[in-house]
This record gives sequence, structure tokens and C-alpha cells, in this order.
Amino acid sequence: MHRSLGLALTLAFVLAAAGPAVGGPERVAFPENYAKNFTLYTKIDKTKKKKKEKVRFMYANPAALSVSSGPLPSGSIIIKEDHAIEVNSDGTPKTGSNGRLIPTDKVKNVFVMEKRSGWGAAYPADKRNGDWEYAWFLPNGKPKPGKTMEKCFACHKARAADSDFVFTMKKIRAKAK
Repeated sequence: MHRSLGLALTLAFVLAAAGPAVGGPERVAFPENYAKNFTLYTKIDKTKKKKKEKVRFMYANPAALSVSSGPLPSGSIIIKEDHAIEVNSDGTPKTGSNGRLIPTDKVKNVFVMEKRSGWGAAYPADKRNGDWEYAWFLPNGKPKPGKTMEKCFACHKARAADSDFVFTMKKIRAKAK
């Protein structure tokens, strides 16, 4: 019994020393107090899916706002926070005088993109999004159960590879310090 325990502890030490061998949303921590500590740099109305309309609040941390050109640095974090919208009595979305959807305070989902040097090495070239990793959280900060980030990788690679895999790079640059 002691030999098995010793072998298990040795294996655990070797694996811990080697660091994470594979990527995954587990590497991304939920950024506590991001609404206070990050910059809200844009809001986007999402209207393509009936009955699933929402307003997406986009936040960037100081690292993401620290450069005005080129790729974002390691340590950059971008958050998209989906808000429910106000609806009329017939269920249609309410809009403000500016024609935009009216968000409520109810957060439905929180998606996090985080960039760390070397993270991309865990993925094959046909999937890799630079050194970005993605995670999906519930509003309480707990990971969304049973969700993979495959769609995030595929969409960002296909549609935003030329802007460091970030769809809102121009809006981030407009807020860069």
C-alpha cells in the first residue's frame, strides 16, 4: 500500500512540475469584480435570433488596453457579458429613442477570452487562436457545465485571425491608453 501511495505522489509531482499539458477552459479563472476593475468599451445589440435577443457588454482589462497597435499582450482579458432585454407586453423587444435594445440588469452568461504566453502550444495549428483560451461562465462565476469552447475557437479563427482573433479590436484600440 505504501508503494502505491509513493508512486501516486511521484506521478502527481511530475505532472504538476510539467505544467498543464493540454488547453481548456479550466485555465481561465473567472475575473472577480471585472465590472469595476475592467473598462466597459462597447455594448452590442444581438438581434439575429428571435426570442434570444440580448445586449452584450464588452469589457477589457488594463493589459488589453495598454497597447495601441499590434497583437494584445499576454495577460489580456476580454469579457462579453450577455444581458437580457426589456420586452413589450407582446414579447417584442423594447428599444430606446436611439433605436437600440434596452438591456436589463439580468446577466445571462459571461464569456471570457484570456491570453497567456505559451497557451496556444496546447492546440494543433488548425485550431490554435494564438495564445488565447476561452471559457463560459454562469453569472455567479461558476463554469457553465458541459460546454466546450470548440465553436469559439472555430469562429474566431475563421473570422478574426487578422486582428489577433479579437472581433472588437478597433473598439479596444479606441479605448487604449
